[in-house]
Amino acid sequence: MLWIKALHIFFVVSWFAGLFYLPRLFVYHASTTDRPGHERFVIMERRLFMMMSIGCIGSVVFGLTLMFGWWWPAPLWLQAKLGAVALLILYHMACYGLMRDFRAGLNRRSPRFYRLFNEVPALFLLAVLLLVELKPY
Repeated sequence: MLWIKALHIFFVVSWFAGLFYLPRLFVYHASTTDRPGHERFVIMERRLFMMMSIGCIGSVVFGLTLMFGWWWPAPLWLQAKLGAVALLILYHMACYGLMRDFRAGLNRRSPRFYRLFNEVPALFLLAVLLLVELKPY
């Protein structure tokens, strides 16, 4: 089971690297006015999204394996963590929608919006870490 836990942590780190960096690319992309810059960001965002999606899938698969192997039925702290992970998956999908808008040239948001949007995963990471380490309920 420790291998499963190590793989879960590896994929979580990979996923969060993408969740932190993709919105930062959106900040720079929103400031770009030239066509070559736009095309470069479209490619970078697509590639990063694919890698972070692998991290997301691995996190979920190995996390569920851990849950059913160690903590079944799921205690309340784990249910709260699963709720936070579900919201992170929605954030992940929102990143996909924003990436699609950029690719189509339909972005209507400012770099400031993306700077704030970029902070959301940090709040979820803090919540998940506190739930896992403190197991408050």
